Amino acid sequence: MGGITGIFAFNLVGKFHRINITAATTVLSKRGPDFQDIYFDDWAGLGHRRLCVIDTSEKAHQPMWDDTGRFAIVFNGEIFNYRQLRNELSASGETFHSQSDTEVLLKLYIRDGEACLPRLNGFFAFCIYDKREQSFFIARDRYGEKPLFYAFDEDKFIFASELKSLMHYGVEREIDFASLITYLQLNYIPGPATIFRHIYKLLPGHYLKVANKRMEVATWYTLPAIAGNSASPSWDQAKQQLVEFLDQSVRDRLIADVPLGSLLSGAINSSIVAGLAKRYKDDLQTFSLRLHGAAFFDETRYATLAARHFKTDHAVITLTDDDMLAHLVGALDYMDEPFADPSALNLYVLSREVRKQVTVALAGNGADEIFAGYDKHEAFLRALRPGLTEKLIINFGGVWKLLPQSGRSIVSDRIRRLSRFADGASLPPPERHWRWTSGATLPASLALLHPSIKTELIQETAEQRRRELTASIGRGDMNSILRTDMSMVLPNDRLVKTDSMSMANSLELRNPFLDHRVVDFAFSLPSSYKITARSRKHILREAFRDLLPAEIIDRKKKEFEVPLRLWLRRDLRQTVNELLDRDRIEGQRIFDGTEIERLRRKLFSANPGDSHARIWTIVIFQWWWKKNMESYIAHPT
Repeated sequence: MGGITGIFAFNLVGKFHRINITAATTVLSKRGPDFQDIYFDDWAGLGHRRLCVIDTSEKAHQPMWDDTGRFAIVFNGEIFNYRQLRNELSASGETFHSQSDTEVLLKLYIRDGEACLPRLNGFFAFCIYDKREQSFFIARDRYGEKPLFYAFDEDKFIFASELKSLMHYGVEREIDFASLITYLQLNYIPGPATIFRHIYKLLPGHYLKVANKRMEVATWYTLPAIAGNSASPSWDQAKQQLVEFLDQSVRDRLIADVPLGSLLSGAINSSIVAGLAKRYKDDLQTFSLRLHGAAFFDETRYATLAARHFKTDHAVITLTDDDMLAHLVGALDYMDEPFADPSALNLYVLSREVRKQVTVALAGNGADEIFAGYDKHEAFLRALRPGLTEKLIINFGGVWKLLPQSGRSIVSDRIRRLSRFADGASLPPPERHWRWTSGATLPASLALLHPSIKTELIQETAEQRRRELTASIGRGDMNSILRTDMSMVLPNDRLVKTDSMSMANSLELRNPFLDHRVVDFAFSLPSSYKITARSRKHILREAFRDLLPAEIIDRKKKEFEVPLRLWLRRDLRQTVNELLDRDRIEGQRIFDGTEIERLRRKLFSANPGDSHARIWTIVIFQWWWKKNMESYIAHPT
């Protein structure tokens, strides 16, 4: 585990940038606080920051070379079936110098080339340098748990775990305004795009090769085709198989040579993971976060209930608003591109506290995307089969918008959900998914931008990306919705948050629900196994009913939210006024000064509506801009 970076120079201009590899590696220190090493020769360079998890000895340091000195690897991630692969390689005559999964991965690639990828069970981004052939081979895991950014031009190819590392190679910071439009709608930027025009994300399940001044990108994994009901196991068989797959996944993810625990929110996902982990780890530590004063979103009672049920060593981390806000700068400064999911702060603070006790923690990420656990999934089901209630909700769409929708009470939270349902239910399925996934419409987002940016080409590019991201939805059956969530929402929102906020605190998070055996099995099942009119994640609840207390199995999912409106209107008011200052906005020439001022005034009015969510998106961009762009624009060299 750690952070990786590298450069392949194609000419003398590119070769000059090799001098930056030390700085590009050092900036990844939070991903790998335990060790740093760098290699470079005439044309190539590799850098690695290590977080010691499996085989903490110096024999497992990277860059790691094979015995011939031809191949070198830098690797971020874990391969959970490395022992089985090691035994297979040993049987064929291979010898090993360490107990690490890195050495196993290197030798497996040397033997099998790109065909090694489907055999890997884990999460990863890695580069293998072939010194004789003068080539890079780079691959990313199936679902995007570990990040990989790259840039390619006539002089060089560069890659890194984080954008901040690539910046040290002198990459031009030209804003991609189509990405900005998408960000204003989704609160994140889906890959392969980034906020910069000439930097890209390697997509999940993809690899790339660099050789002879050329780059080739290819797919090595896709979600399995959705099977018809006739090919699916029976209900009882499916429950049994799910338990077996997930139990094995959790067991595999307990491999570590450092302290390991489990996050436990009290929701079904993390409770199942913790319950299974306790079977194999008697001294399991579990952790939950409680925000003092946020009673509506407080799940401490359920987390404590689960911990007592499983007899784990449980810690409840209780923080006030002031405690949370004290860590806001650390969380926002670590983000490499604009990312406005406010729950990232929760995970940042939780990771910071958990890291004081353990180096590795299990989490429940992925279950909702696989088994239909979100509000929008229930809404889709209702929209596919609308009754009188659904039709009334749609017809009263204008009324909901006039009522309070803060989400800070049961009534206002319900009104907010009804309003969003009415907005999306009458749209075609791909547009409906986008609307229920996004926080703002395209017209509303465009209205925020400076007139010079509202070109037809930029708008069309943004719209084309939307169509591509939702292309697999078709007529809107539930499995196609889940498939789109797995390719769009999970890797670009949920896992970006998970990876960046945990790595900002040098904590490794592992997600048993994202074992490919679990995911592939889930997509072989009919959607009726996953969601019904009365139950989301239906098969997950029923398969593990004997494991968990009934109070946890039968409760609905409740997202942990921060009091964003209150913070922006009170604690962060000075920050809002500074970053959205009229002169700053107009000098920047990205946003429309009049529209931003109107939105700012609405936030501080007696009827703020949903302005806090839109203001937060802009404030996050401005925060990012101030940290990453202002000095660059003033001194571009």
